Amino acid sequence: MTTKSDVLIIGGGPVGLNSAYYLLKAGRRVTILDSNEIGKGSGHGNAGQIVPSHIVPLAAPGVVSSALKWMLDPSLSPFGMKIRLSPAYILWLIQFAAACSEANVTRSIPSMRSLAQLSMTNLLNMLDEERIECRYQQTGIITLFKDEKAFADGKHEAEFLGRHGVPTEILDKAALHECEPIALDDVIGGVHFTGDSFMNPAIFLAELAKRVREMGAEVHENTAVTGFESVSGKITKVRTASGEFEAEHVVLAAGAWSPIVARDLRLKLPIQPARGYSVTVAAPRNMPRHAFILGDRRVAVSPFGELLRFTGRLEVGEYSTTPDPKWLARLEMFVREYIELDEKLDVKDAWAGLRPVTPDGIPAIGRAPGLSNLTVATGHAMVGLSLGPGTGQLVSELVNGQKTAFDLRPLSLDRF
Repeated sequence: MTTKSDVLIIGGGPVGLNSAYYLLKAGRRVTILDSNEIGKGSGHGNAGQIVPSHIVPLAAPGVVSSALKWMLDPSLSPFGMKIRLSPAYILWLIQFAAACSEANVTRSIPSMRSLAQLSMTNLLNMLDEERIECRYQQTGIITLFKDEKAFADGKHEAEFLGRHGVPTEILDKAALHECEPIALDDVIGGVHFTGDSFMNPAIFLAELAKRVREMGAEVHENTAVTGFESVSGKITKVRTASGEFEAEHVVLAAGAWSPIVARDLRLKLPIQPARGYSVTVAAPRNMPRHAFILGDRRVAVSPFGELLRFTGRLEVGEYSTTPDPKWLARLEMFVREYIELDEKLDVKDAWAGLRPVTPDGIPAIGRAPGLSNLTVATGHAMVGLSLGPGTGQLVSELVNGQKTAFDLRPLSLDRF
C-alpha cells in the first residue's frame, strides 16, 4: 500500500509537532510518522524548562576539562560517556573537543539567540491562541549555588549573557532566601534568569498533538521508517513496515534517531544520543515558587502544580532509554543538598530519554544537501522543547520556499 502526502514529517516529538503546527497553519496537508506514540518520546519526560537564556552552545570553552574532572568521580558526575569503538562516535568526540572554543561560541550565539527569541514569542502566542493549559509559569529559573567559586563563575556568566540581551538578576543570600524559603541555609546565592519559564512538557505535547490532529494532520503511530528511495536528488518513497509513503516534501525531525532513520540517504548528520533522567514526585508540603538549576550538580528542578520533577545527567553515546536506578536515586540526593524536601517522597514516574547532540552543540536546521525535497530539523540537545516553536516556523518557511525569520547558514548541514 502506498500513501500519498503533501508534507511528510518523520518524528512526532517537540520539533516534529511544532513543524506540523506551523505547516498546517500555512495551509499544507501534513502526515506525521512516529515509531512510537506522538508526544510520548524523549520530550515528554524532560525538565519542561523554557530557556531563552541558553544561547551558549553545549560545545564551549572549559567543557572538555570539566568533563574529564567529572569522570574522575563518575558516581557523582553530571556527565557520562559510553566507551565504544565506533569510527563515527570517535570522530564525533574529536569534533566535539575541537568545537569547545571561543570561536564556536562567537559563531553560534547570534543564531541561538534568534532561535530562542523566536521560539519564546511563538510559544506565548500558541498558548494564548490555542488555549493550552500546561502548568505554564513565567516566574523565571534560578541557578542555585553553595560554593563561592561556582557563584563567582555564575555571576560572570550572567554578565556575559546580559551583554547578549539575556535578562538576569544576581541574588545574594538574603535576597535568595527571601525569594525562595525552600532553599537550605548553606545555599549562598543564585542567578535569576527572569526571562525563562517552565511548563509540564507531557501536557503541552499532548495538547499540541491533539491540536494538529484537529487541524487535519494524518498521524501514523508505531510506524518506524525502514528506508527511502530517491531518484535524481529527490526522495520518491519513504518505506515503513506498514507500507510506503510518497510526499512532495519530507521533514526529518527524529531527534537522536535521525542519523539511524536517514542512513539510506547518506547524509552527513553527525549526531550522538545523550541520555538524561528524570524523577517525578507528588508535590511535597513545601513547593518551590520557581524552577531551579542546581549549581555544579547540573540538576533541574521544576514544579508542575501537583508534581515536582528532578532532571539531570548527560550520558553520551548509547541508544538506550532504560533508566539506571542508581542515577534516579542520585537525582533525589542532589536535590536534597539544595532544597528542603519531605523525608519520604511519593515517586510517580521515573524516566530516561535521549537528546540529539551535534559536535558543535547547536541544532541542524535546513534543506538537505543533494536532496531537493528534504528538510532536516534535529540536533537540539537538551533544549528541543524550548526551541521547538521557533524551529517549527523555520521548517514551514523552508518547505514553502519563503524567506526564513533569520539567516540559517550557521545552522545548515553544510557546516558538517
